[in-house]
Amino acid sequence: MTAPPFVFGRIADRDNFVDRVAERRRLVDSFTAGVNTAIISPRRWGKSSLVQRVAEDLAVTDSTIKVVRVDLFNARSEADFYAQLAHGVLQATTTKLAEWVDLAGRFLAHLRPVVSISADHSHSLSLDVDWRQAERSPDEVLDLVEQVATAKGLRLVVCLDEFQSIVRFPGALDFQRKLRAHWQQHQRVCYCLYGSKRHMLLDIFSTPDMPFYRFGDILLLEKIDNATWGDFIADRFAATGKTITAEQGRQIANLVDNHSYYVQQLAQQVWFRTDRVCRDETIPGALTDLTSQLSLVFTGLAESLTARQIRFLQAVLAGEPALTSQAVIKAYDLGTSANVIRIRQALVDKEIIDVNGGAVTLLDPVFRNWLATL
Repeated sequence: MTAPPFVFGRIADRDNFVDRVAERRRLVDSFTAGVNTAIISPRRWGKSSLVQRVAEDLAVTDSTIKVVRVDLFNARSEADFYAQLAHGVLQATTTKLAEWVDLAGRFLAHLRPVVSISADHSHSLSLDVDWRQAERSPDEVLDLVEQVATAKGLRLVVCLDEFQSIVRFPGALDFQRKLRAHWQQHQRVCYCLYGSKRHMLLDIFSTPDMPFYRFGDILLLEKIDNATWGDFIADRFAATGKTITAEQGRQIANLVDNHSYYVQQLAQQVWFRTDRVCRDETIPGALTDLTSQLSLVFTGLAESLTARQIRFLQAVLAGEPALTSQAVIKAYDLGTSANVIRIRQALVDKEIIDVNGGAVTLLDPVFRNWLATL
């Protein structure tokens, strides 16, 4: 059976990657010039896939630049951060045990590192260090990237996914000041910082009294346009011997507001339901089935909200233009205008809504469709 030609929930590479030509060029130019960059967008818009694709571009165009990718999703403390950063740097710059031992011994000597290889000799190397000691004396780890780059004659791009995780560390502001103080001194290393919590990242990089204010370039990732999605979906169908028109592809994208994750997921559902040629009625039916499949997830999300938060969302869905007006507050039983503001902020913090220029939108288009049926 032919594998479905659409990817969601994991990195989209090569043929599965869609467009982003301008963003790729901008990041390649920034990384080549050593410019620090923050990538900001709502979750599931393809940030990680974009970074991976740029790393592939750089591997072809400049062998002196190495991309270090570190996922901080499970990092809960400075010690976790140091462990993942050190592992990422060493893994990206060498796979040889002797080099690991040499680099770790030279640049982490104070921490008495122990390098080991997996029992099955599959070249899976690991570094054993008392990372709590690194919290007390972090300079070696924070400068490891620059020192390794210098020693190997490389330029490194350190890409830290889920960077907003550092906000929950004990002593988070002091830790951010530490990072900024070290990183701004590095000459052979630049940093690309991104994650899934858009509002938290905006606070980190755009608030004047935060340590990472004006740390580098900020790339606000936009949605992929409708026409590009239409052509991509048509091409992917054709690659598997099936047919869908570009117009039908645009319809798929439009139904889920060009949300990258959901466009690929809905396109896959339509592909499954198409024998050879896609029929118009297949597309809305696929969306109904997709919404039904996710209903359990959405029910759990709705149950985590208060009754007034749900009613606030219903007001948004109804297109109410003035959510703090007395008429809306009374109609939806939202309490007071101050309470509406608290509700709105709570929903922003939960990444359920976005507020842009006073306009409130639900970030998840399929959740929005499901909520409208309540």
